[in-house]
Amino acid sequence: MNNKVAVVDYGMGNLRSVAQAVMHAASWVDHADVVVTSDPQVVRDAHRVVLPGQGAMPDCMRELRESGLLEAVLEAAQKKPLFGVCVGMQMMLDHSAEGDTPGLGLIPGEVVKFDLAGRLQADGSRFKVPQMGWNQILQSGPHCMWTDVPDASYFYFVHSFYARPQNPAHSAAQTDYGGLFTCAVARDNIFATQFHPEKSAAHGLALYRNFLHWNP
Repeated sequence: MNNKVAVVDYGMGNLRSVAQAVMHAASWVDHADVVVTSDPQVVRDAHRVVLPGQGAMPDCMRELRESGLLEAVLEAAQKKPLFGVCVGMQMMLDHSAEGDTPGLGLIPGEVVKFDLAGRLQADGSRFKVPQMGWNQILQSGPHCMWTDVPDASYFYFVHSFYARPQNPAHSAAQTDYGGLFTCAVARDNIFATQFHPEKSAAHGLALYRNFLHWNP
């Protein structure tokens, strides 16, 4: 079985660590071929697509458009497994408050900024924005991507904005940081996480392995 995985390189995102993690996961999967690419045709020819993102949402959307990769990613979203990471998840939604930026419109909803000014954590310290560090994820229900990932596992986060999907059914997991927020979204052949699987040790690698097996 052919299993070509394209990690989309549009000039933004933690490409090196994401690609290395996917390649490491692929070492457990027969016939998985991982390529980092800025070529729209390679994205079109791939069987699976990973869309990383890091930095500001306006920059990510601009670079995706100007790189010529936007249409190839939208085509992938119609028919093949697509995994968005960090800002790559935020891009899946309709709109972000960061720079008043339109997203890809693949999952109805918006991206908003944490509003935690003056709020205190249980230990008496102030909530910091961005949230930076390890936090637990609470799975919203069964999904193939959660195979071998126990509920309430810890994953690594770095973000100031978070997704607010319109349909609760599209929320695949939540995390508590001054209140519950959606940290993973899923719809049909699309799965995306606000946290960084590539920085999340064994459970993050399990997610990438699951993606390589996932046939929605």
